[in-house]
Amino acid sequence: MHWDHDHERKGFFTDTSICIGCKACEVACKEWNRNPQDGDFELLGSSYDNTGSLGANTWRHVAFIEQDEERIEVARESGRALVSLGMPTVRPPEGPAAAFANASAASTDTAPPDTPEFRWLMSSDVCKHCTYAGCLDVCPTGALYRTEFGTVVVQADVCNGCGTCVAGCPFGVIERRDDGTVQTKSDRAEHVNDFEQEVPNRGTANKCTLCYDRLVVGDQPACAKTCPTTSIKFGDRESLVVDAQARVEQLHAQGMTEARLYGANPNDGVGGTGSVFLLLDEPEVYGLPPDPRVPTKDLPQMFKTAAVAAAGMLAAVAVAFLGGRR
Repeated sequence: MHWDHDHERKGFFTDTSICIGCKACEVACKEWNRNPQDGDFELLGSSYDNTGSLGANTWRHVAFIEQDEERIEVARESGRALVSLGMPTVRPPEGPAAAFANASAASTDTAPPDTPEFRWLMSSDVCKHCTYAGCLDVCPTGALYRTEFGTVVVQADVCNGCGTCVAGCPFGVIERRDDGTVQTKSDRAEHVNDFEQEVPNRGTANKCTLCYDRLVVGDQPACAKTCPTTSIKFGDRESLVVDAQARVEQLHAQGMTEARLYGANPNDGVGGTGSVFLLLDEPEVYGLPPDPRVPTKDLPQMFKTAAVAAAGMLAAVAVAFLGGRR
């Protein structure tokens, strides 16, 4: 298992309270990484969305969730319950957190306009780049590796398309790219003809790389650079968590007790995530598991239990054999 690393960890802080659902991050991600088209651009019918979820071709996905007055109150009540349990602990910020909170309070609030009767929850989802990365643990070829930025990346030329990593991800993020083709247009003819173009990395596992090729030259990921409201922030994960905690406190002070962090807890089942989110309702509302757990987390205990059981069976066989000889 590849849990221990001393890398300087980079990551995302996605503040869903100021996401406007413009999908600029989706477009920037696809454009920079040259990911194939997902679907036919038609709305799904379940919401104002045309991609639905993360996948091999969609590494950033913006969810649209409608909430009425009753659901808003349920969300706020569940947030109050978390506060009463000390998760997160609401206390006056200190140091960098205090500076962030004061600066945010002094500026104009960029949260989308809501009414007491209705609101949209919009959230840009992405690979979590887990501390305990199940996909990395189970990959049999070494195609997945931990970068110098603490992120998890797939090497397409090493991946054999076995799909083991797909089952190893507790968030359902990583996926194999199918063997289909995308249709493009040739503008060299007077009447435009269609032709087939090979899908890049088809048959292999694909997911967000945190724009590794941009990080190595000192640039930030395309989605964070494009986001018009700074809902997606990129930087040192430790500093981002401090900023995220300050933002939660600010929203609580405004009466939005439903605000909570997701992925910031190092004691959860994946050891915390590189992509931290500020949510305005339960994780399940956003399609996120409430208690993510990497499948390989219990392997050491399972091996110990199996060893004890095997030793017990051998002892029983030996006793039976010796007793039979007597």
